[in-house]
Amino acid sequence: MKKAVLKLLMWLAKMILRKYHPTIVAVTGSVGKTATRRAITVALGKRFRVYTSPENYNNEFGVPFSIMGVEAPGRSIWSWFRIFARALHISVILDDIYPNVLVLEYGVDHPGDMEYLCRMARPDVSVLTAISHVHVANFESFDELVAEKGDILEQTKPEGLAVLNADDDRVRTLAPRAAALIRTYGLMATADIRAENVKLFTREDFSFDPGEKFCEMRFDIVLDDARVPAKLVNMLGIGQVSAALAAVAVGLQLNVPLSELVAQLPDILPQPGRMHPLPGIKGALILDDTYNAAPASMRAALDVLREFSPMESARRIAVLGKMAELGPYSEEQHREIGKKAASIADILVTVGEEARDIRRGAIEAGMTEEKMQHFNTPVEAGRFLDREIKKGDIVAVKGSQSARMEKVVKDVMAQPERSEELLVRQYGKWQKT
Repeated sequence: MKKAVLKLLMWLAKMILRKYHPTIVAVTGSVGKTATRRAITVALGKRFRVYTSPENYNNEFGVPFSIMGVEAPGRSIWSWFRIFARALHISVILDDIYPNVLVLEYGVDHPGDMEYLCRMARPDVSVLTAISHVHVANFESFDELVAEKGDILEQTKPEGLAVLNADDDRVRTLAPRAAALIRTYGLMATADIRAENVKLFTREDFSFDPGEKFCEMRFDIVLDDARVPAKLVNMLGIGQVSAALAAVAVGLQLNVPLSELVAQLPDILPQPGRMHPLPGIKGALILDDTYNAAPASMRAALDVLREFSPMESARRIAVLGKMAELGPYSEEQHREIGKKAASIADILVTVGEEARDIRRGAIEAGMTEEKMQHFNTPVEAGRFLDREIKKGDIVAVKGSQSARMEKVVKDVMAQPERSEELLVRQYGKWQKT
Protein backbone atom coordinates (compact mmCIF):
# COMPACT_ATOMS: atom_id res chain seq x y z
CA MET A 1 0.00 0.00 0.00
CA LYS A 2 2.78 2.41 0.93
CA LYS A 3 4.59 1.78 -2.36
CA ALA A 4 1.40 2.48 -4.32
CA VAL A 5 0.80 5.74 -2.45
CA LEU A 6 4.39 6.87 -2.97
CA LYS A 7 4.21 6.06 -6.67
CA LEU A 8 1.02 8.11 -6.98
CA LEU A 9 2.54 11.03 -5.05
CA MET A 10 5.61 10.95 -7.29
CA TRP A 11 3.46 10.94 -10.44
CA LEU A 12 1.26 13.81 -9.25
CA ALA A 13 4.22 15.90 -8.09
CA LYS A 14 5.98 15.51 -11.44
CA MET A 15 2.78 16.36 -13.32
CA ILE A 16 2.44 19.60 -11.35
CA LEU A 17 6.07 20.56 -11.91
CA ARG A 18 5.79 19.88 -15.67
CA LYS A 19 2.74 22.11 -15.86
CA TYR A 20 4.05 25.15 -13.94
CA HIS A 21 7.84 24.89 -14.31
CA PRO A 22 8.67 26.59 -11.00
CA THR A 23 12.27 27.27 -10.09
CA ILE A 24 13.21 24.56 -7.60
CA VAL A 25 15.56 25.52 -4.79
CA ALA A 26 16.55 22.41 -2.83
CA VAL A 27 18.22 22.72 0.56
CA THR A 28 20.00 19.81 2.21
CA GLY A 29 22.50 19.18 4.99
CA SER A 30 22.59 17.74 8.49
CA VAL A 31 22.00 21.05 10.25
CA GLY A 32 20.74 24.46 9.21
CA LYS A 33 18.33 23.25 6.52
CA THR A 34 15.21 24.84 7.92
CA ALA A 35 16.87 28.13 8.88
CA THR A 36 18.32 28.38 5.37
CA ARG A 37 15.04 27.44 3.71
CA ARG A 38 13.18 30.13 5.65
CA ALA A 39 15.85 32.75 4.97
CA ILE A 40 15.65 32.05 1.23
CA THR A 41 11.86 32.27 1.30
CA VAL A 42 11.92 35.67 3.01
CA ALA A 43 14.71 37.04 0.82
CA LEU A 44 12.87 36.13 -2.40
CA GLY A 45 9.38 36.97 -1.16
CA LYS A 46 9.23 40.54 -2.42
CA ARG A 47 9.91 39.61 -6.04
CA PHE A 48 8.47 36.10 -6.50
CA ARG A 49 5.53 33.96 -5.48
CA VAL A 50 7.52 31.72 -3.17
CA TYR A 51 6.28 28.68 -1.31
CA THR A 52 7.95 26.64 1.37
CA SER A 53 6.18 24.24 3.68
CA PRO A 54 5.36 25.47 7.19
CA GLU A 55 6.57 22.15 8.56
CA ASN A 56 9.68 20.01 8.19
CA TYR A 57 8.43 18.25 5.04
CA ASN A 58 11.66 16.78 3.70
CA ASN A 59 11.11 13.10 2.85
CA GLU A 60 9.36 11.00 0.19
CA PHE A 61 5.99 12.11 1.54
CA GLY A 62 6.86 15.64 2.63
CA VAL A 63 8.42 16.88 -0.61
CA PRO A 64 5.36 16.04 -2.77
CA PHE A 65 3.13 17.60 -0.09
CA SER A 66 5.21 20.78 -0.44
CA ILE A 67 4.89 20.70 -4.23
CA MET A 68 1.11 20.34 -3.85
CA GLY A 69 0.97 23.02 -1.15
CA VAL A 70 -0.85 20.80 1.34
CA GLU A 71 -0.38 19.66 4.92
CA ALA A 72 0.25 16.05 5.90
CA PRO A 73 -3.10 14.23 6.14
CA GLY A 74 -2.21 11.86 8.95
CA ARG A 75 -4.43 8.78 8.97
CA SER A 76 -7.58 10.50 7.76
CA ILE A 77 -8.88 8.87 4.56
CA TRP A 78 -10.90 12.00 3.82
CA SER A 79 -7.77 14.18 4.13
CA TRP A 80 -5.89 11.89 1.74
CA PHE A 81 -8.77 12.13 -0.72
CA ARG A 82 -8.63 15.94 -0.55
CA ILE A 83 -4.89 15.91 -1.20
CA PHE A 84 -5.23 13.78 -4.31
CA ALA A 85 -8.20 15.85 -5.48
CA ARG A 86 -6.24 19.09 -5.10
CA ALA A 87 -3.22 17.64 -6.88
CA LEU A 88 -5.34 16.49 -9.82
CA HIS A 89 -7.13 19.83 -9.93
CA ILE A 90 -4.00 21.99 -10.12
CA SER A 91 -2.32 19.58 -12.54
CA VAL A 92 -5.24 19.85 -14.98
CA ILE A 93 -6.74 23.31 -14.37
CA LEU A 94 -4.41 26.30 -14.43
CA ASP A 95 -3.76 27.80 -11.01
CA ASP A 96 -2.85 31.46 -11.54
CA ILE A 97 -1.29 31.76 -8.10
CA TYR A 98 0.84 28.61 -8.13
CA PRO A 99 4.34 29.57 -6.89
CA ASN A 100 7.03 30.40 -9.40
CA VAL A 101 9.68 29.45 -6.82
CA LEU A 102 9.52 26.36 -4.60
CA VAL A 103 11.98 26.22 -1.71
CA LEU A 104 12.15 22.56 -0.76
CA GLU A 105 14.04 20.72 1.96
CA TYR A 106 15.65 17.38 1.05
CA GLY A 107 16.30 15.12 4.02
CA VAL A 108 18.42 11.99 3.98
CA ASP A 109 17.67 9.18 6.41
CA HIS A 110 18.61 6.14 4.31
CA PRO A 111 20.77 5.31 1.27
CA GLY A 112 19.01 6.28 -1.96
CA ASP A 113 16.86 9.02 -0.44
CA MET A 114 18.58 11.87 -2.29
CA GLU A 115 18.35 10.21 -5.69
CA TYR A 116 14.64 9.56 -5.11
CA LEU A 117 13.87 13.17 -4.17
CA CYS A 118 15.91 14.61 -7.04
CA ARG A 119 14.16 12.28 -9.47
CA MET A 120 10.89 13.76 -8.26
CA ALA A 121 12.02 17.40 -8.31
CA ARG A 122 15.40 18.08 -9.91
CA PRO A 123 16.93 21.23 -8.40
CA ASP A 124 17.62 24.37 -10.38
CA VAL A 125 19.54 25.61 -7.36
CA SER A 126 20.88 23.36 -4.61
CA VAL A 127 22.15 24.48 -1.22
CA LEU A 128 24.36 22.25 0.92
CA THR A 129 24.58 23.67 4.46
CA ALA A 130 26.70 21.43 6.70
CA ILE A 131 27.21 17.73 7.29
CA SER A 132 27.24 16.14 10.73
CA HIS A 133 26.77 12.66 12.18
CA VAL A 134 22.96 12.84 12.47
CA HIS A 135 21.13 9.87 10.82
CA VAL A 136 24.44 8.04 10.42
CA ALA A 137 22.93 5.04 12.22
CA ASN A 138 21.20 4.08 8.97
CA PHE A 139 24.41 4.08 6.91
CA GLU A 140 27.36 1.69 6.86
CA SER A 141 29.73 4.57 7.59
CA PHE A 142 29.83 8.33 8.00
CA ASP A 143 31.56 8.60 4.61
CA GLU A 144 28.55 6.89 3.02
CA LEU A 145 26.27 9.51 4.58
CA VAL A 146 28.48 12.32 3.28
CA ALA A 147 28.42 10.81 -0.21
CA GLU A 148 24.62 10.51 -0.08
CA LYS A 149 24.29 14.21 0.76
CA GLY A 150 26.65 15.02 -2.10
CA ASP A 151 24.40 13.30 -4.63
CA ILE A 152 22.37 16.51 -4.82
CA LEU A 153 25.30 18.24 -6.51
CA GLU A 154 25.33 15.75 -9.38
CA GLN A 155 21.55 16.03 -9.72
CA THR A 156 21.44 19.86 -9.88
CA LYS A 157 20.74 21.04 -13.42
CA PRO A 158 24.00 21.91 -15.23
CA GLU A 159 22.69 25.38 -16.09
CA GLY A 160 21.78 25.97 -12.44
CA LEU A 161 23.79 26.74 -9.32
CA ALA A 162 25.23 24.75 -6.42
CA VAL A 163 25.53 26.85 -3.25
CA LEU A 164 28.07 25.41 -0.80
CA ASN A 165 28.98 26.29 2.77
CA ALA A 166 32.67 27.15 2.65
CA ASP A 167 32.95 26.87 6.45
CA ASP A 168 32.22 23.14 6.43
CA ASP A 169 35.18 20.91 5.55
CA ARG A 170 33.01 18.00 4.42
CA VAL A 171 30.89 20.18 2.16
CA ARG A 172 34.00 21.60 0.51
CA THR A 173 35.28 18.11 -0.31
CA LEU A 174 32.10 17.46 -2.31
CA ALA A 175 32.58 20.43 -4.64
CA PRO A 176 34.15 18.38 -7.50
CA ARG A 177 30.90 16.44 -7.81
CA ALA A 178 28.91 19.52 -8.79
CA ALA A 179 27.53 19.53 -12.33
CA ALA A 180 26.54 23.19 -12.09
CA LEU A 181 28.34 26.44 -11.36
CA ILE A 182 29.43 26.67 -7.70
CA ARG A 183 29.07 29.65 -5.41
CA THR A 184 30.36 29.40 -1.84
CA TYR A 185 29.31 31.30 1.26
CA GLY A 186 30.52 31.60 4.83
CA LEU A 187 32.94 33.40 7.10
CA MET A 188 36.10 32.06 5.47
CA ALA A 189 38.10 34.56 3.47
CA THR A 190 37.92 32.27 0.44
CA ALA A 191 34.09 32.26 0.34
CA ASP A 192 32.51 33.95 -2.68
CA ILE A 193 29.90 35.56 -0.43
CA ARG A 194 31.15 36.11 3.08
CA ALA A 195 30.25 37.81 6.33
CA GLU A 196 32.72 40.01 8.16
CA ASN A 197 32.60 42.02 11.39
CA VAL A 198 29.79 39.95 12.91
CA LYS A 199 28.64 41.55 16.17
CA LEU A 200 25.80 40.75 18.56
CA PHE A 201 23.91 43.53 20.35
CA THR A 202 21.37 42.70 23.07
CA ARG A 203 19.19 44.47 25.59
CA GLU A 204 20.76 44.80 29.01
CA ASP A 205 17.72 43.33 30.76
CA PHE A 206 15.84 40.13 30.00
CA SER A 207 12.34 41.38 30.82
CA PHE A 208 11.22 41.67 27.21
CA ASP A 209 8.05 40.35 25.63
CA PRO A 210 8.52 37.61 23.00
CA GLY A 211 8.20 39.35 19.65
CA GLU A 212 9.76 42.57 20.91
CA LYS A 213 13.24 43.43 19.73
CA PHE A 214 15.70 41.78 22.10
CA CYS A 215 18.86 41.45 20.03
CA GLU A 216 20.40 42.31 16.70
CA MET A 217 23.26 40.75 14.78
CA ARG A 218 25.08 43.19 12.53
CA PHE A 219 27.60 42.20 9.90
CA ASP A 220 28.99 43.13 6.51
CA ILE A 221 28.22 41.06 3.43
CA VAL A 222 31.25 41.05 1.15
CA LEU A 223 30.87 40.04 -2.50
CA ASP A 224 33.48 40.82 -5.13
CA ASP A 225 34.15 44.55 -4.65
CA ALA A 226 30.89 45.21 -2.79
CA ARG A 227 30.57 45.55 0.98
CA VAL A 228 27.02 45.97 2.28
CA PRO A 229 25.96 46.31 5.94
CA ALA A 230 23.28 43.82 6.99
CA LYS A 231 21.40 42.87 10.13
CA LEU A 232 19.24 40.13 11.60
CA VAL A 233 16.75 40.87 14.38
CA ASN A 234 16.12 38.50 17.31
CA MET A 235 18.28 35.87 15.64
CA LEU A 236 21.21 34.28 17.44
CA GLY A 237 24.25 32.37 16.24
CA ILE A 238 26.59 32.23 13.30
CA GLY A 239 24.27 29.64 11.79
CA GLN A 240 21.67 32.35 11.21
CA VAL A 241 24.25 34.55 9.49
CA SER A 242 25.24 31.56 7.37
CA ALA A 243 21.60 31.00 6.38
CA ALA A 244 21.31 34.66 5.36
CA LEU A 245 24.41 34.37 3.17
CA ALA A 246 22.99 31.29 1.45
CA ALA A 247 19.78 33.23 0.80
CA VAL A 248 21.79 36.02 -0.80
CA ALA A 249 23.57 33.50 -3.06
CA VAL A 250 20.25 32.04 -4.21
CA GLY A 251 18.71 35.47 -4.74
CA LEU A 252 21.60 36.67 -6.87
CA GLN A 253 21.24 33.58 -9.06
CA LEU A 254 17.60 34.58 -9.61
CA ASN A 255 18.66 38.14 -10.55
CA VAL A 256 17.49 39.83 -7.35
CA PRO A 257 19.65 42.91 -6.57
CA LEU A 258 21.91 42.57 -3.53
CA SER A 259 20.39 45.69 -1.95
CA GLU A 260 16.90 44.19 -2.14
CA LEU A 261 18.04 40.91 -0.62
CA VAL A 262 19.78 42.64 2.28
CA ALA A 263 16.73 44.80 2.93
CA GLN A 264 14.63 41.66 3.41
CA LEU A 265 16.90 40.00 5.97
CA PRO A 266 15.48 41.76 9.08
CA ASP A 267 12.11 40.21 8.21
CA ILE A 268 13.41 36.71 8.98
CA LEU A 269 11.75 35.73 12.26
CA PRO A 270 12.99 33.31 14.93
CA GLN A 271 11.10 30.02 15.01
CA PRO A 272 10.04 28.06 18.10
CA GLY A 273 12.76 25.77 19.35
CA ARG A 274 15.41 27.15 16.99
CA MET A 275 17.69 29.29 19.14
CA HIS A 276 14.70 31.37 20.15
CA PRO A 277 15.42 33.91 22.93
CA LEU A 278 12.69 33.85 25.59
CA PRO A 279 12.33 35.69 28.90
CA GLY A 280 12.74 33.28 31.80
CA ILE A 281 11.59 33.15 35.38
CA LYS A 282 13.32 35.41 37.94
CA GLY A 283 14.73 37.66 35.21
CA ALA A 284 16.73 34.93 33.45
CA LEU A 285 17.17 34.50 29.69
CA ILE A 286 16.23 31.21 28.03
CA LEU A 287 17.87 30.22 24.75
CA ASP A 288 15.35 27.71 23.44
CA ASP A 289 17.04 25.45 20.89
CA THR A 290 14.97 22.37 21.60
CA TYR A 291 13.67 21.51 18.13
CA ASN A 292 16.38 18.92 17.50
CA ALA A 293 20.07 18.25 18.01
CA ALA A 294 23.10 16.98 16.13
CA PRO A 295 26.77 17.36 17.07
CA ALA A 296 27.26 20.42 14.86
CA SER A 297 24.12 22.20 16.05
CA MET A 298 24.92 21.33 19.68
CA ARG A 299 28.33 22.94 19.32
CA ALA A 300 26.72 25.95 17.68
CA ALA A 301 24.29 26.34 20.59
CA LEU A 302 27.17 26.30 23.06
CA ASP A 303 28.94 28.93 20.96
CA VAL A 304 25.88 31.17 21.28
CA LEU A 305 25.88 30.65 25.05
CA ARG A 306 29.54 31.71 25.08
CA GLU A 307 28.60 35.01 23.41
CA PHE A 308 26.69 36.13 26.49
CA SER A 309 28.56 37.65 29.43
CA PRO A 310 26.50 37.19 32.61
CA MET A 311 26.14 40.19 34.88
CA GLU A 312 27.63 40.09 38.39
CA SER A 313 26.92 36.70 40.00
CA ALA A 314 24.73 35.34 37.16
CA ARG A 315 25.76 32.19 35.32
CA ARG A 316 25.80 30.44 31.98
CA ILE A 317 23.75 27.25 32.33
CA ALA A 318 23.78 24.54 29.65
CA VAL A 319 20.87 22.08 29.79
CA LEU A 320 21.56 19.28 27.33
CA GLY A 321 19.67 16.16 26.30
CA LYS A 322 20.71 13.37 23.98
CA MET A 323 21.58 13.54 20.30
CA ALA A 324 19.72 10.72 18.55
CA GLU A 325 20.60 8.50 15.58
CA LEU A 326 24.37 8.70 15.94
CA GLY A 327 24.88 4.95 15.80
CA PRO A 328 28.40 3.82 16.74
CA TYR A 329 29.52 7.46 17.04
CA SER A 330 27.11 8.23 19.88
CA GLU A 331 29.40 7.91 22.91
CA GLU A 332 32.29 9.75 21.25
CA GLN A 333 30.12 12.63 20.02
CA HIS A 334 28.34 13.07 23.35
CA ARG A 335 31.67 13.13 25.19
CA GLU A 336 33.02 15.76 22.79
CA ILE A 337 30.01 17.96 23.50
CA GLY A 338 30.65 17.55 27.22
CA LYS A 339 34.24 18.71 26.81
CA LYS A 340 33.09 21.81 24.97
CA ALA A 341 30.36 22.52 27.52
CA ALA A 342 32.93 22.36 30.32
CA SER A 343 34.82 25.27 28.75
CA ILE A 344 31.71 27.45 28.47
CA ALA A 345 29.06 26.65 31.08
CA ASP A 346 29.17 27.52 34.77
CA ILE A 347 26.54 24.84 35.40
CA LEU A 348 25.89 21.77 33.23
CA VAL A 349 22.58 19.92 33.46
CA THR A 350 22.27 16.68 31.50
CA VAL A 351 19.05 14.79 30.82
CA GLY A 352 18.55 11.14 29.82
CA GLU A 353 20.72 8.04 29.61
CA GLU A 354 22.71 8.93 26.47
CA ALA A 355 23.46 12.37 27.91
CA ARG A 356 25.47 10.75 30.70
CA ASP A 357 28.29 10.68 28.16
CA ILE A 358 28.06 14.48 27.94
CA ARG A 359 28.61 14.57 31.69
CA ARG A 360 31.54 12.13 31.39
CA GLY A 361 33.14 14.29 28.73
CA ALA A 362 32.80 17.38 30.91
CA ILE A 363 34.49 15.56 33.81
CA GLU A 364 37.32 14.52 31.48
CA ALA A 365 37.74 18.20 30.56
CA GLY A 366 38.08 19.19 34.22
CA MET A 367 34.58 20.28 35.20
CA THR A 368 33.89 19.51 38.85
CA GLU A 369 30.90 17.41 39.84
CA GLU A 370 29.42 20.15 42.04
CA LYS A 371 28.87 22.18 38.86
CA MET A 372 26.89 19.37 37.23
CA GLN A 373 23.48 17.80 37.69
CA HIS A 374 22.00 14.79 35.90
CA PHE A 375 18.32 13.86 35.61
CA ASN A 376 16.51 10.98 33.97
CA THR A 377 13.67 13.13 32.60
CA PRO A 378 13.19 16.71 31.39
CA VAL A 379 10.45 17.20 33.99
CA GLU A 380 12.94 16.51 36.79
CA ALA A 381 15.46 18.86 35.20
CA GLY A 382 12.82 21.58 34.93
CA ARG A 383 11.94 21.28 38.61
CA PHE A 384 15.60 21.62 39.56
CA LEU A 385 16.06 24.70 37.38
CA ASP A 386 12.89 26.24 38.76
CA ARG A 387 14.67 26.32 42.14
CA GLU A 388 18.19 27.00 40.87
CA ILE A 389 17.75 29.83 38.37
CA LYS A 390 18.40 33.38 39.53
CA LYS A 391 18.30 36.83 37.98
CA GLY A 392 20.57 37.34 35.00
CA ASP A 393 21.27 33.65 34.33
CA ILE A 394 21.53 32.65 30.67
CA VAL A 395 20.09 29.17 30.16
CA ALA A 396 20.65 27.31 26.87
CA VAL A 397 18.39 24.26 26.41
CA LYS A 398 18.93 21.72 23.62
CA GLY A 399 18.40 18.07 22.72
CA SER A 400 16.96 15.80 20.05
CA GLN A 401 13.22 15.67 19.45
CA SER A 402 12.88 12.46 21.43
CA ALA A 403 14.62 14.07 24.42
CA ARG A 404 11.59 16.39 24.78
CA MET A 405 13.68 19.24 26.16
CA GLU A 406 10.89 21.73 25.47
CA LYS A 407 9.40 20.45 28.73
CA VAL A 408 12.35 22.04 30.52
CA VAL A 409 11.73 25.35 28.77
CA LYS A 410 8.05 25.29 29.70
CA ASP A 411 9.01 25.01 33.37
CA VAL A 412 11.37 27.99 33.34
CA MET A 413 9.88 30.39 30.76
CA ALA A 414 8.33 33.56 32.15
CA GLN A 415 5.05 33.05 30.27
CA PRO A 416 4.17 29.34 30.30
CA GLU A 417 0.60 30.23 29.38
CA ARG A 418 1.98 31.07 25.91
CA SER A 419 3.71 27.71 25.47
CA GLU A 420 1.46 26.65 22.56
CA GLU A 421 2.53 29.77 20.68
CA LEU A 422 6.20 29.86 21.64
CA LEU A 423 7.38 26.26 22.05
CA VAL A 424 7.73 23.25 19.77
CA ARG A 425 5.67 20.06 19.97
CA GLN A 426 2.68 21.54 21.81
CA TYR A 427 0.03 19.65 19.87
CA GLY A 428 -1.43 16.22 19.13
CA LYS A 429 0.61 13.14 19.92
CA TRP A 430 3.40 15.16 21.52
CA GLN A 431 1.11 16.31 24.32
CA LYS A 432 0.40 12.69 25.24
CA THR A 433 4.03 11.69 25.78
